[in-house]
This record gives sequence, C-alpha cells and structure tokens, in this order.
Amino acid sequence: MSANAKHQNTQANSISPALSHLDSNGDINMVDVSGKTATTREAHASGQVRFPSDIYTQIKAADGMTKKGSITQTAHIAGIMAAKRTHELIPLCHPLPLDKIGLTFHYDDSMQAITVTATVKVTHKTGVEMEALTAVSVACLTIYDMTKAISHDIVIDDIHLINKTGGKSDYQFPSN
Repeated sequence: MSANAKHQNTQANSISPALSHLDSNGDINMVDVSGKTATTREAHASGQVRFPSDIYTQIKAADGMTKKGSITQTAHIAGIMAAKRTHELIPLCHPLPLDKIGLTFHYDDSMQAITVTATVKVTHKTGVEMEALTAVSVACLTIYDMTKAISHDIVIDDIHLINKTGGKSDYQFPSN
C-alpha cells in the first residue's frame, strides 16, 4: 500500500464515526437501517430564486404567469416529482414511501426573490432531509428554467434544511 493510500485510509478511519456512510475500512456503503424502528419523520427546507429588480417586479405583477405557463405551479409539480425520486439522484439515499410532500412559494419583496419551502413527511426508519432539499433545489431550478428567457441574471441561493424531527435526533437551523 502506498503512503498516499495509507494516509487516505487513516483519514477515512478517523472520520468514519461521524460519517454514517463510511464503514470501519473507510469504504462507502448505504446505511443499514434494518435494525431501526419506524417513526414519523418530517423535514422542512427552503431556498430562494433572486431576480434583478425589474424582472422581479414583472414576474410578481403577472403573478408568475409566463408564456410557458405558471412558474409556481410548474415548480410545485417539479418539486414533488424530485422528492419522490431523490433516491435515484443521490446515490446512498434509501427509496422511501413518502406520506406528504408540500411546497409553498412566497414573493419576498425585500430580497426580490421567490422563496420556496418544502415539507416532506414519512413514517419509516430513515429521515427525509434529502427529499426536502431535493424538492426545493429542483423547484428553484424549474423557476430558473421558466424565467431564463427574460434574464440570466438570476441567482439560486440559500438552499438549506430548516428543521427535521423524528428519528435519533431533531435539528433546528440556527436563527440569526
């Protein structure tokens, strides 16, 4: 074994307790949830799509209607579809029978942005953080896709987990 390989293996072993996808040899594996108890788990995530001032005003005045159709209705469907397919996009995610996927869209005048929030719920052995984050990410990408003909000066920003409940530990994003 080369010195570099030994160094990489030592690094992996030193962090493996913190990273549940690494085994004692530092190899990547899907987490074994077979011994866990199914509990109700819920996660909320959000992100935003920021626009230049004139474009934001135009989109809001049209209530999100474009030549392609409703921005938020299309993004809503895309977010739901994405949450349901998260395990196909993120290699080590478990396929889950999701009980709820909800998305909301809010015009934020102070940020000149559309804020997207997703709620995902399941009764299972593993959490739904990735499903909530994927729903928000794809909804934001869909908004970008539907508005890029108007401007490319659009920024997808601040995608993050707001909170999660159920399972071994709960989480709340720190407030400012």
